[in-house]
Amino acid sequence: MASTYCYILYSHKLKRFYTGVTHLDLSDRTIKHNVAAYGNHRYTAKANDWELYLAIPCSTYSQAVRIERHIKRMKSSTYIRNLSKYPAMVNKLITKYS
Repeated sequence: MASTYCYILYSHKLKRFYTGVTHLDLSDRTIKHNVAAYGNHRYTAKANDWELYLAIPCSTYSQAVRIERHIKRMKSSTYIRNLSKYPAMVNKLITKYS
């Protein structure tokens, strides 16, 4: 099982997504975002209802970062929703950036 992930969080309060990368346990990472453990000036500090929307297992940290950058470049919540809806899109990203 992968220990590195590109992950997407969703806040109902903000109606926004947040994309990140981690080596940490995903539930621990989500909790840290919800308690502003990364600082009050960070984007995720604006809300405390972040929930894990999607986790993409990656073989390396650099692969996870490349996938994160790709998702952020898309600047589209529709694209993120489609990633969750169509697993083939996620598989294509993993293959493209492996």
